[in-house]
Amino acid sequence: MSEPVRHALILEGGAMRGLFTCGVIDVFMEEGIVFDAAIGVSAGAVFGSNLKSHQHGRPLRYNTVYCRDRRYCSLWSLITTGDLYGADFCYRILPDELDVFDRQTFAEDPMPFWVTATDTQTGRPVYHLCTDGGAEDITWMQASASMPLVSRPVHIDGRRLLDGGISDSIPFRFMEEQGYRRNVIVLTQPEDYRKKKSAALPLMRMFMKKYPAIVQTMAERHILYNMETEAIRSREAEGAAFVIRPQEALNVGRVEKNPEKLKEAYAAGRKEALRRLPELKEYLSHEA
Repeated sequence: MSEPVRHALILEGGAMRGLFTCGVIDVFMEEGIVFDAAIGVSAGAVFGSNLKSHQHGRPLRYNTVYCRDRRYCSLWSLITTGDLYGADFCYRILPDELDVFDRQTFAEDPMPFWVTATDTQTGRPVYHLCTDGGAEDITWMQASASMPLVSRPVHIDGRRLLDGGISDSIPFRFMEEQGYRRNVIVLTQPEDYRKKKSAALPLMRMFMKKYPAIVQTMAERHILYNMETEAIRSREAEGAAFVIRPQEALNVGRVEKNPEKLKEAYAAGRKEALRRLPELKEYLSHEA
């Protein structure tokens, strides 16, 4: 007898474009759609963790409430702490005091949840299986979302880590290697999007000389990303992946201070998830 098909959920990052993803996963929660595993990158890791903690609407709520708070994200935070997104505020005060992250539910939910970060010494991706939503897992989520140039590397287990999107923006191959063969991928760019070479490369070469592997990976990132999305389109055509993506570019900045634009990105995710819901349910019901 063949083994049952296992489905993973794969969540791209994209800073505040991740509110699109929040809209999608909230629909999943409302509809009782579950997965055998999930993995998130950057905003996909931080926001996607709320699927495992069953906290419907939480990322939309705290982003719209605190997007203009200088402790959350600001030039002031970058100058005074070294992080554009204030680490202490985002990863301690916010989840522990202001909009509490449900660690107990996260730990009790059986779905494995992975996050992706990038090793600054090698430029290669590192994958971490979160278990209890505790301090270590939160630190890995922070590492996954620590954008180069505007974040300090995060020290974990002898490594210095930065944003997972640098080295593996859409880790579908990693999940396939874990045995998940028919996967659902949530992207935050439309189908016709092609990444261009980063305009920040001169700054990276100037300010990140300590991390030549990161600079090299960033120099090639647009090539790797476009290869990834091409491979995803092939899997989608073959029925090996089900992809939910915006129908057009989202009108939201990477650092968005307008709560209404955040709500629009979230609403776009909900709308697209609901539109594709019948197809998704049929896709997940197939055993081969």
